Amino acid sequence: MLTTLSTADKSALKVGPIEVAPPVVLAPMAGITNAAFRQLCREQGAGLYVCEMITSRGLVERDRKTLSMLQFDPGERVRSVQLYGVDAVIMARATEILCNEYGVGHVDLNFGCPVPKVTRKGGGAALPYKRDRLRMILEATVQAAAPYGVPVTIKTRIGIDNDHQTYLDAGRIAEDSGCAAIALHGRTAQQAYAGQADWNAIAALKAHVSVPVLGNGDIWEAADALQMMRQAGVDGVVIGRGCLGRPWLFRDLADAFAGRPRQPLPTLGEVKHMLRRHAELLVGLSDELHGLSDLRKHMAWYFKGFPVGGELRHHLGMVSSFAELDQLLSQLDPDVSFPASELGSPRGRQGAPRAKVALPDGWLADTSGRDLDLAAAEQGISGG
Repeated sequence: MLTTLSTADKSALKVGPIEVAPPVVLAPMAGITNAAFRQLCREQGAGLYVCEMITSRGLVERDRKTLSMLQFDPGERVRSVQLYGVDAVIMARATEILCNEYGVGHVDLNFGCPVPKVTRKGGGAALPYKRDRLRMILEATVQAAAPYGVPVTIKTRIGIDNDHQTYLDAGRIAEDSGCAAIALHGRTAQQAYAGQADWNAIAALKAHVSVPVLGNGDIWEAADALQMMRQAGVDGVVIGRGCLGRPWLFRDLADAFAGRPRQPLPTLGEVKHMLRRHAELLVGLSDELHGLSDLRKHMAWYFKGFPVGGELRHHLGMVSSFAELDQLLSQLDPDVSFPASELGSPRGRQGAPRAKVALPDGWLADTSGRDLDLAAAEQGISGG
């Protein structure tokens, strides 16, 4: 049974001057959370919807790919962008560009990416191990955003692995540096997306700092979000893989936080309409061919658990025109019920824990990193 939170627990999340009600944030996901997907999710329920990660150096150097990712629809009340970088000066300059030239109202900093090509160069989830370097970046970024009244937040992980946990120090440094909130994914970089998220670590961070803490990890249903709020005492939740192929999760979250009854799960016909709407929004960002090509990766998520044959799934994964898409969708039975077996089950990538996190040579020798040259950490990273 889905229970609700008390009135006191349902108060809106405050991220600097931004009120986020319900206290739900869409996690930035590379190749997923473009303007089309953000709008699709926002149409289901209120919250804060973060653009996919861009690199600070790509922005400062006016990289064409990076700039093309900074698309927003007119309905975005707060333009929110996640920024990745390793250099304090570059991060500060990128933040100024976002605030001054793009009207961005919230900057989130990525210190949680576990991808080997990022961590082996000292970026992402590896960087918080270098406490002095982290402080330099956060102080410079917060200072750059301050004249615009834009709050800066960070998203991080428990640490590199269980023997090298960084989240409590990172939380303290973030608070001391003036960050408005901290989001913690309850896994280490070594875990990547495997295993179970440690909500106890999220609770420990909440008890360790006074700024708002948001929990992330293993929120597959609205009930999971309420449970995390109670168990970890967090101020809000961050939704990542749980909404893949399920934008209506934000509708369920809005209902749950408001104490409203849960709405019926969508039929296959309703899922088809949602996917068609997603297609229209993607095409609106570019053109029919590119928009529908981008839609292909979402097909398996939308139809996960539904009785859709292998051949039809294959053709849906190759769609390149609206005529083709509509013809394929017409073959689906609209009255098929949502597969109950999918409720509460993981979505998106999981994989297995890594035997060892890829790190630069000698990375664990000290925790400063103040004078390191980490320019290579921004080469070949998604977002320019």
